[in-house]
Amino acid sequence: MLSEIKFQNQKVKDLIMNHLLSEKTHIFKGKIKVPGDKSISHRALIMGTMAIGQSRISGLLEGEDVLNTAHAMQALGADITRDDNGDWLVYGVGVGGLCEPDKALDMGNSGTGARLVMGLVSTYPFHTTFIGDHSLSGRPMKRVTDPLAKFGAEFHGAEGMRLPLTVKGIVDPLPIEYVVPMASAQVKSAILLAALNTPGKTTVIEKTKTRDHTERMFQHFRVDITLTPHEDGTAITVTGQPDLTARDMFVPTDPSSAAFPTVAALITKGSDVTIENVGINPSRTGIFTSLKEMGADIEFINERLECGEMVADIRVKYSDLQGITIPMERAPSMIDEYPILCIAAAFAKGDTVMRGLEELRVKESDRISVMVAGLKASGILVVEHQDGMTVTGQTYISGGARIKTHLDHRIAMSFLTLGLATDKATEIDDGSVIETSFPGFQKLMNGLGAKIGNKAL
Repeated sequence: MLSEIKFQNQKVKDLIMNHLLSEKTHIFKGKIKVPGDKSISHRALIMGTMAIGQSRISGLLEGEDVLNTAHAMQALGADITRDDNGDWLVYGVGVGGLCEPDKALDMGNSGTGARLVMGLVSTYPFHTTFIGDHSLSGRPMKRVTDPLAKFGAEFHGAEGMRLPLTVKGIVDPLPIEYVVPMASAQVKSAILLAALNTPGKTTVIEKTKTRDHTERMFQHFRVDITLTPHEDGTAITVTGQPDLTARDMFVPTDPSSAAFPTVAALITKGSDVTIENVGINPSRTGIFTSLKEMGADIEFINERLECGEMVADIRVKYSDLQGITIPMERAPSMIDEYPILCIAAAFAKGDTVMRGLEELRVKESDRISVMVAGLKASGILVVEHQDGMTVTGQTYISGGARIKTHLDHRIAMSFLTLGLATDKATEIDDGSVIETSFPGFQKLMNGLGAKIGNKAL
């Protein structure tokens, strides 16, 4: 079934011509549901593998990044299928039950998948090799391999500790205490996953709070995990080698994906859009908080709790936006949303200042420099800083730029959103990368009234 889904996604990629155009749209209206949350989907597959029995996952994102993690879990011993209702069934092997994969794990474009699975396998007594696409192979892994080496694992990678990279796991891992030097949920989560198969108590000390999906998923599976105040921030302690029992999981829709139709509605006069079942975990809602501070008409409706995660429907209407200074401490809660926030800022009155974003330089692309280049090419006033950017909003934006996406799905979707409100159409050089995180983006946006189409070379 996984191979069939992968094949179907490849067919979709083949049908989507690389170049896409977005043209000015007059109104956005409707009720939609965006794909499942990518961060939670990765973790759901991994935790299902770590439990004994059958776990059912509803709402899993069926994008390439997540499917590559599913393939990795299969290679490590899990039995994973998709039923006729679209739910995913994971027959787990339990903590300590992973087997050595017989070939390299291809993580495609996903830094999250690669880093989390590296953490998972580092405390098992076998070798695992990770490979990825050109973009992922250029991303640094040292921030993860350094703390994982403290468990006793060894790592052999390309120059700069990049993919292809082989993990030599440890027979008798040792519990560690580690202060995470940067705000990174991926680093924190990699250590916590390594701790599952490590005897004793492993502690991660987080100076700046980041998204806490791993902690919530651990609690859902009744892992012995505690969070306590620490002089350096928060100490997260996990007792290793638990016996985990399979549990059903519900994946809310992705707030990062919801941000694109949200901003499209905010910058298009007369628009009124409702996005259903969106995850509103407090560690992920910085984008909505920032937009509200800019004057956005955004309402959370029908708030509820699903499998430890807060969920709501979000109603968005066109708004006159004002530029603001985004607090630096908010960055971890919206680090993936800064590209689309730049688009909202381009239509806001005054300056929107975004600082403290060094993490953006080591994403799928250097998102600071790539966004600045694309905004300038589109006729938007922007100043680049080493740790961010300042965007000056304008009443008229010419557009008409041809944007290089650098194989970055969020860059692609952000500039397609920009083109919906500029005088001239915006063109991106590669629409296929969108499938990694937002399958059906073009169809969904066009269903609301967008004009996004193919451009023959």
